Amino acid sequence: MASNQSRNDYLDRVVAEQQVLEQNLRTKRAAPAPAPQAPRGRAAVAAAEAAPAKQNGVEVRVTGFWCWKTVLVPPNAFVVHTRRGKAEPLHVGLGTSFRYRPQTDAFLVVPGAMQTILISAFSICRELQGVVVQAYVQWRIEDFATAYRRLDFGDPDDPMRLVNLQLKEQAEAAIKDKVATMSVHEVLSDKQPIIEELTARLRAVAEGEGDRDNGLGLRIVTVQIKEAVVSSSRLWENLQKPYRAEQERVARLAELAAGDAISEREMVAARARETRRMADERELGELRHRNDAAGFDRDTAEKVRRAARDQEDTRTLADLSTETALHELALRRTRQAQEHEVERLRLEAAEALRALRQQADLAHARAETAAEHEQQVLQLERARLRVEIDNTQSDANVQAQFVEKLPELVRHLPKPTEVRTVNLGGVDQTSLSGIIAQLTAVLSALRDTTGRPEA
Repeated sequence: MASNQSRNDYLDRVVAEQQVLEQNLRTKRAAPAPAPQAPRGRAAVAAAEAAPAKQNGVEVRVTGFWCWKTVLVPPNAFVVHTRRGKAEPLHVGLGTSFRYRPQTDAFLVVPGAMQTILISAFSICRELQGVVVQAYVQWRIEDFATAYRRLDFGDPDDPMRLVNLQLKEQAEAAIKDKVATMSVHEVLSDKQPIIEELTARLRAVAEGEGDRDNGLGLRIVTVQIKEAVVSSSRLWENLQKPYRAEQERVARLAELAAGDAISEREMVAARARETRRMADERELGELRHRNDAAGFDRDTAEKVRRAARDQEDTRTLADLSTETALHELALRRTRQAQEHEVERLRLEAAEALRALRQQADLAHARAETAAEHEQQVLQLERARLRVEIDNTQSDANVQAQFVEKLPELVRHLPKPTEVRTVNLGGVDQTSLSGIIAQLTAVLSALRDTTGRPEA
């Protein structure tokens, strides 16, 4: 039980972190896969166009087959390509693709994007109090030709893991060294010294101190301290107590000053309100008296006016009754005169209507007589003109009319049953009498034919 109470939690945590660090610093190597049998023919082409392979966490496409392969590197990844028997790499650069011989070549692909390291450093300040400093460091590869020789990018899943872990440990050590020389107040209030110390140390390691050859080929982009927290909650509360007490004192004094000001303002407002109320009551009393006097005067004047109005109304009613009787008599006489006038006008209108009807009947009879006379005159004129036309016609006109009507007469003749010849010799065919004689002979012959009984 005593051993448990005397146990050092901080030491236990440091030991556990050390074990985790040792485990993480061990390089993870991918187990070599058995060499597959090289496909032939169309199978070789299909295998060459397979899905991209993952080289050190970077998607790399390897096209071609057998010894004619090409490695296609993404544009944001660094690559180094070496060949057996060559002291220097064949290709080193960013996004460089190249031809690849599996029997003699090897290549390494590393991401070229900027890396971010999150740091939580459990430090001891000058007062021997625990402080947790949270920071982050951003870095990128500046010179890959130097970096791939001096850093380990061999992790198949995350090639930046070991580099990030090493930089993280160096950053934590720098933070702890700097915090150990500072007080709690300095750490909490001013973090710029920690940032400067951390930046200087990391750049000395990553970029080299004035000599690029001593660096790792990396570039530190930025170093920032996110937060500093005191590990002991009691110490944190004690650090906050003076400020809280001061702020509470200021708040209390401000509250008291505000209460005094409010009380004074309330008293002034109450006094002004009471003064206004008394003045209002006085004004209201005077106004009430004036209103009562004005009401009494108004009622008295109203009573006098009503009495005078009643007398005037009485006289007016008497005059109106007399005028009404006279007016009714005049109206009665006017009505009788109007009735006599209406009756006279009605009789005159009936007489005028009767006269108009008689005139209309007479005019109608005259019109009918005139129409009949006109019609008889027209008939007589038409007969006279017809007789004149008949008298004025010549033999040639009569002959022409006869010729025009001859086809119609022939259509109405009966069908002949025998043929008879009528001699019209010795008759003048140019005169009207001759033509009539010829027609008479023809008609006689026809009559004899139609009158003879059938055999």
